[in-house]
Amino acid sequence: MRFHYQSHYHQPLKGEAIAGLFLLLFPVLLPCLFTPFTYASPSTFSEWNVIKPRHLSLLRSALEGKSSNGEQSDLWTPLADQGWRPCLESVNTPSLPQTSEGYLQVFLDGGLNQQRMGICDAVAVAKILNATLVIPYLEVNPVWQDSSSFMDIYDVDHFINVLKDDVSIVKELPDEFSWSTREYYATAIRATRIKRAPVHASANWYLENVLSVLQSYGIAAISPFSHRLSFDNLPSEIQQLRCKVNFKALVFVPHIKALGDAIVHRLRYPPGETEALSSDYLRVTTDQNDKQRPQKFVVLHLRFDKDMAAHSACDFGGGKAEKLALAKYRQTIWGGRVLNSQFTDEELRSQGRCPLTPEEIGLLLAALGFDSSTRLYLASHKVYGGEARISTLRELFPLMENKKSLASSEERARIKGKASLLAAVDYYVGMHSDIFVSASLGNMHNALVGHRTFENMKTIRPNMALLGQLFLNKNITWLEFRQAVAEGHQNREGQLKLRKPKQSIYTYPAPDCMCRA
Repeated sequence: MRFHYQSHYHQPLKGEAIAGLFLLLFPVLLPCLFTPFTYASPSTFSEWNVIKPRHLSLLRSALEGKSSNGEQSDLWTPLADQGWRPCLESVNTPSLPQTSEGYLQVFLDGGLNQQRMGICDAVAVAKILNATLVIPYLEVNPVWQDSSSFMDIYDVDHFINVLKDDVSIVKELPDEFSWSTREYYATAIRATRIKRAPVHASANWYLENVLSVLQSYGIAAISPFSHRLSFDNLPSEIQQLRCKVNFKALVFVPHIKALGDAIVHRLRYPPGETEALSSDYLRVTTDQNDKQRPQKFVVLHLRFDKDMAAHSACDFGGGKAEKLALAKYRQTIWGGRVLNSQFTDEELRSQGRCPLTPEEIGLLLAALGFDSSTRLYLASHKVYGGEARISTLRELFPLMENKKSLASSEERARIKGKASLLAAVDYYVGMHSDIFVSASLGNMHNALVGHRTFENMKTIRPNMALLGQLFLNKNITWLEFRQAVAEGHQNREGQLKLRKPKQSIYTYPAPDCMCRA
């Protein structure tokens, strides 16, 4: 910045002194005017800054590609019969004993899908112990701050009825055990609390360590309980019971299903141009829409929130300021104890340990053959960077929708600000889509991959390691990228994979919960 001075010899010396002092203090008083535009302090970094596309050459080629009628592509062809069917009723299942050993309480942390798996495990442990299960208590997630209970999310009467021949379940404890609460266990060491259940504990561990507590006190409370039951070396009837809970007993409450059905219907039968301009186009009648040919749609689960971005320790294009800001966030939330932080971005991407950004998942979908005519439903809570990050994805897929665009504020009133209920709606829509794809591994990805495998539905599982390596290659052409993506995803569209030891039964339900047809 250049200042021009003019000589005024007739002005008093005092005036010159004041002017000189002002010039000296000006940079101090307004430092932002004298700071290079390329520098950003981590304290002033905002995740809402517009980030330039990191794969501009690929993006331009994808946008220049000719649109085709995606519905004529084999992309939309449903999965062929793979020779497996659901198999949940074991001939060896013992009948429910007339008397129980006592009441079993579990306290579940995590988000919707981690808690969902914990509920399934709780039913299985109750069966192993011949205990009466109290409807599980869902802890408030420290990140999402959602206090929704089991009964706020799931149809409790349906849950109890489906499992009535397998496990005794009660909605609440009888008065004689009303003292057994979360607050009671938070204030002191209690004989009825089991707080050291190992991760993936065996059935024998519960018989040896929890059964005696039930028999002595009539009640046992396990906290924490997430991931506390092994996936291996369990009787077939216990494995099938876990799947029965997951795929049959856990259904969402009516208002979540109703909103999910409305969203699915609006994706299948989008309003016409004249209707879309109307202020109440969301209320177009079913009869009018049903005259249209139903359209196909993809559900994209975009797990790209600040927690995911920070925990991954990957570079997302925001420069040094963003790296420092995310490192500070990691220190605040996890005390810096993040395994990935010891690796470079290149190492993490080569190993497939970085979540795909909205830009990258958009390029993947475009390379697979989806185009601007594809209807895309964005299942996500809070995207790190907001609309600034999503804009590239929206440019590739202008028909992208979400809960807010498809449902009125009145329809969303009961789920507003409640992360578990918002996720439940996304789960429901994901189970009714033609194709599901997730931008990163995680509990929602695992839960829907397993559920859709159980129902033989097409699900794209991104090859994270391959994509990480492709995106590191700044010289790759669009043709080379498309060919590599196509080859790397030939058997990742929902083809059934048998569960291996230590793998989750909720992600790989065969062969434990599925039989050869």
